[in-house]
Amino acid sequence: MLKLLLIRHGQSQGNVEGRMEGWHSSDLTVLGREQSYRLGQYLAAINWSPTHIYCSPLLRATATLVTLQSGWVAQEQVQKDGRDRLNSWPPTILSEELRENNQGIFSGLTWAEAKQRYPDLCRTLETSSDWQPIPQAETLSEGQQRAQQFINHLLNQHCNDDHLWVISHSWILQQLIAQILGCDRVWGIPIRNTAIFEFWLDCSRWHSSNPNHHLNSELWQIKRFNDYNHLLYAS
Repeated sequence: MLKLLLIRHGQSQGNVEGRMEGWHSSDLTVLGREQSYRLGQYLAAINWSPTHIYCSPLLRATATLVTLQSGWVAQEQVQKDGRDRLNSWPPTILSEELRENNQGIFSGLTWAEAKQRYPDLCRTLETSSDWQPIPQAETLSEGQQRAQQFINHLLNQHCNDDHLWVISHSWILQQLIAQILGCDRVWGIPIRNTAIFEFWLDCSRWHSSNPNHHLNSELWQIKRFNDYNHLLYAS
């Protein structure tokens, strides 16, 4: 099976301030680094090591990866027990497709700041649940398309027995999960910082037209979904 671990970044300063960061990015907070470090410890403790790593190029994601790796290595040293378990990290592939949605003119603003600058647009957004175009922002279909492109890339480039870490952002993770599950809708999932989603799937049968493959739950397994138990983990 191809093992795929989707990871949301740790808490960023923009998260704390309620900013619509989008393609802008702030660094992790002290809590965000602690969350990422604990996730690394947890993944080492359950021996979840990657053969390939994909990461959003935005700072809050790359900082999560660096801190996660530090926690992984620290926990690995604790578990050695005299055994030689030297970890050799695979190179990180920075993927533009893993960036958060582009917020356009709202990028980097809090909602209060946006209302001051663009009162009419914000009033429309507050009074309707229908999608409204935001100048210079990414559309919903554009986000769906890049999520689809990324998943197709993974399935074309990798094979069973590969273990992938994918570090990204809340909004695009919802799009990625919809693609993996074959949904024609994107579901709003309240994803905590450093929450993980683990899928096991059979690459060799992904494009099969045989309904017995599609309906065989041995080939498509959800091992973890929005799991943040590692935040309770103590080495």
